[in-house]
Amino acid sequence: MRDNHLPKQKDEESLRQLPVEQLVEMVVQQQKIIEILQQEIERLKIKLGTDSQTSSKPPSTDLLKKPSKAKEKLAEVETEPASRKPGGQPGHKGKTRKGFGRIDRYELLRPEQCSHCGSSNLESEPTHVSCQQVAQLVEAPIEVVEYQRHSCRCRSCGQETTASLPIRVIPGQDLDAGLQALLGWLGNYGHLPYEKQAELLWELGEIEVGVGTLAATNQRVAKTLTQAVDELLEWVRCQPHVHLDETPWIVKGIKEWLWVVANHSFCLFHAGDTRSRAEIEYLLGSSFDGVISSDDLSVYNGYPVQAQQKCLAHLRRHVQKLIKFGRGIQVTIGEMLLSLVDEAFRQYRHWQETQNCDFYQAWAAGFQLRLAGTVQQLLPLAGYEAGKILRSLRDKKEQWWYFLDHPQVPPDNNLAERALRLAVTKRKVSGGSRSMERFTDTAMLLSVAQTCRFQGRSVIQFLRDSLSAMVHAELPFPSLIPPAPT
Repeated sequence: MRDNHLPKQKDEESLRQLPVEQLVEMVVQQQKIIEILQQEIERLKIKLGTDSQTSSKPPSTDLLKKPSKAKEKLAEVETEPASRKPGGQPGHKGKTRKGFGRIDRYELLRPEQCSHCGSSNLESEPTHVSCQQVAQLVEAPIEVVEYQRHSCRCRSCGQETTASLPIRVIPGQDLDAGLQALLGWLGNYGHLPYEKQAELLWELGEIEVGVGTLAATNQRVAKTLTQAVDELLEWVRCQPHVHLDETPWIVKGIKEWLWVVANHSFCLFHAGDTRSRAEIEYLLGSSFDGVISSDDLSVYNGYPVQAQQKCLAHLRRHVQKLIKFGRGIQVTIGEMLLSLVDEAFRQYRHWQETQNCDFYQAWAAGFQLRLAGTVQQLLPLAGYEAGKILRSLRDKKEQWWYFLDHPQVPPDNNLAERALRLAVTKRKVSGGSRSMERFTDTAMLLSVAQTCRFQGRSVIQFLRDSLSAMVHAELPFPSLIPPAPT
């Protein structure tokens, strides 16, 4: 509240001289101001206290706070054995490496003299051979090659023929397809700035490459991916189930939006300038003949779709916020809803482990009846915040609880949120993009990096093949569409 909206202060003598009516008016005005300030204080307290458990804020924004318990109680807690020890848990298969799967060369090491007496008179046949495989960085991992293309005249027809460049070489460019693909990986998956990329090239091969060249290389690599990304977009629109999410992206100081549509076998990013329905229609068309998983953003409501599953993890955060900042009956309502949400997650995980459909369907039928009864019972008692949650559960029950009848669709949107982490990390490192064109290039490069990761493919190999196909017409462009299961 601004100072010019506050009543002017009067000294005690002036107040004693005022008539009763004016004093009453001043008291009423001050009461209104106090009420407004109390509401503002309450709003700021809630905003200050929110974290990743009670809002959509990422866990990285949570602050570590000292516990409020007494020191002696804290010491007792620390002496108690932890319920879960760090490291690998019982039953975890582990990923212990047993060799590299290949040996590029062998090197025999023979002793030159006896370590006991110093004699060099050693037998030629070894008494024992011990082996150790070591992956090592070679002396010059980057070599500069000058290709001298000879042109020769044909003795039969008299015409000249010039030797072809190797597939890895791109005419007119001084970085081959493999090195450009590595730079694309470093910048968009490794989040290495152009300045550090230039330093790495000097460390590995003592070659000087300017930042401008690296920026042009990144743009060039992105342009080779247009066909693959466009094909993936058309393929995505025919899928039976996708996850959707979005995150802000700064372009020249203006907030734009990076959208993602993903599933277990693909991840497609889209550089959008709005957070509106138009971006969903660009990704999935004017309507979608499948199921979408998303958060509770209003733009998803009313979009023509076969079915929708809203993220139950977001609902859980809303309920936890109600418990943390509510009072009286609101806290009770939040605790009852939290118990139901946790039960739903627990039973869904049990179904994933056992695949017992009969048990799951029987539980789901009873759960829906209990849920409907609970919402109907609590709605008349709820305040504003609890009422919003309960009305959403009542009016959008087909969207919140679709997974109860269709367990092949998960109850959360964690897959899309995990897919976005790659982009969010790059945004934090780079600070955004300098133009919408570069934003679009970044979206294509991130699509390739994350899709290849989901499919267990090499990102560098995909980028290298795309660069080679751009200049060699006989080579096919690689595809991001996963092969059909056999």
